[in-house]
Amino acid sequence: MIVRFGFVAMSMRVKNASPSKNMTEKTLKQIGNRGLAAKKVIRLAKENLNNTKRILYHALAHDIRLYRFSSRLIPLAAHPAFQKVDFVRVLVPQLREIGQIVRENGMRVGFHPEHFTVLNSPRPEVIRSSVRDLIRQIRMLRAMGLDEAYKCNIHVGGAYGDKDVSAERFITTFRKLDSRIQAHICLENDDTTFTARETLEIAQTVGVPCVLDLHHHWLNHGKETLEELWPQIAQTWAKERFPPKIHVSSPRSESDPKSHADYVHPGDLVPFLRLAAGYGERLDIMIEAKRKDEALFRLMEELAKMPRINRIDQATIEVEK
Repeated sequence: MIVRFGFVAMSMRVKNASPSKNMTEKTLKQIGNRGLAAKKVIRLAKENLNNTKRILYHALAHDIRLYRFSSRLIPLAAHPAFQKVDFVRVLVPQLREIGQIVRENGMRVGFHPEHFTVLNSPRPEVIRSSVRDLIRQIRMLRAMGLDEAYKCNIHVGGAYGDKDVSAERFITTFRKLDSRIQAHICLENDDTTFTARETLEIAQTVGVPCVLDLHHHWLNHGKETLEELWPQIAQTWAKERFPPKIHVSSPRSESDPKSHADYVHPGDLVPFLRLAAGYGERLDIMIEAKRKDEALFRLMEELAKMPRINRIDQATIEVEK
């Protein structure tokens, strides 16, 4: 099985290249004028996109072709003051350049909207805001020239006192979305509420791929085993251009198991790799460790020393069956 690794948003190696430069609510109020504030947002967004380009070139120089964009490329894009401002349209030239890099180099990229983007909230205004956020990020992908193979990964959401009702509310909301939006969505299990099994069942119901987060599964598994679940999760990607994708991170400590550690402990991944090798030829893994690309480089060095794992390049391994 061929396994590619990627990282999220920030590089620890590329200096002064944050793709998430922000503008605070306080600054917005200090500026006062909405037009001037919008110009500052656009300037910051262009800096974020330029830094994203730098990070993509860095990734490619290290054979990394799996990358998650920052969900904060456009600061305060969801703020009520800017609801009538089409930032995406203004940023099309910069977005198109990024898309060209992605397509020409066979990269797999996507977004993971913030935690406040939930489609199963009992509050209609939250759902409306969440849908707008999804549409904005998918429009960014489209402006890059990237089709439905490139995803926005989301969680099902909260239980709100009744998990079954909340799951049905997600399904109802999802089915109301435009089909072009639906096609860009994949679902991930979370560390508190919806287990991998529950997320898989919802993904199967609405017809979208399921992303397995190993750390979340360890925290919230309902006695479900990966031996049972993985073949079914992998199958949700059967019609997709890219292979199944998982997320990996290690807990920071015993006292803080939900937070991500700086690096990934190989023991938190290798048993799954041995399992997955029996069910597919390719796998993509997004590293969610705090040290970003540095965590990827360290993990690659450690995996290369293990039996039946062969290093192909700086970000790809082969796991023997």
